Amino acid sequence: MLRLASILYTLIATALAGSGVIAVLSAGLVSTVAIVSVAAAGCVAALPVSWLVAKKLYQNAA
Repeated sequence: MLRLASILYTLIATALAGSGVIAVLSAGLVSTVAIVSVAAAGCVAALPVSWLVAKKLYQNAA
């Protein structure tokens, strides 16, 4: 399950960090600190999300 979660993490982290950066830029916050911090928050938030998605996929496969 760790292998599936790590593959999902690469996709989910990119989506969450990218969405966060777009939201910050749309709000008019163009500072480097705001962009990097929201991208880092998206990457951190993707850890439990990818684990839960992998868990659900394994439960549905059984």
